[in-house]
Amino acid sequence: MYAIVEINGQQFKAEEGKKLFVHHIADAEANATVEFEKVLLVDNEGAITVGAPTVEGAKVVCEVVSPLVKGEKVLVFHKKRRKGHRKLNGHRQQFTELTIKSVIA
Repeated sequence: MYAIVEINGQQFKAEEGKKLFVHHIADAEANATVEFEKVLLVDNEGAITVGAPTVEGAKVVCEVVSPLVKGEKVLVFHKKRRKGHRKLNGHRQQFTELTIKSVIA
């Protein structure tokens, strides 16, 4: 059984026991339980339920493993040719690590 759930504006496939790295959730604490009710689709052993826009009564229960995890560094390089202008910026996105406890549909 899996569900497609929307978390912070992004869609994720949620299966029981899997880990997710979602954009940083500001008020999350370690070992806290978080519920997401914006479930867009539920697949229960082949019986697919599609919401319009969400599935009624469905939710995904997650446990916060780590409230703040930094992603890999992304380098952003800007250059203007023939001007001698170069600029290098680095960015590390902040994520929250979740473990899916259950999918309720």
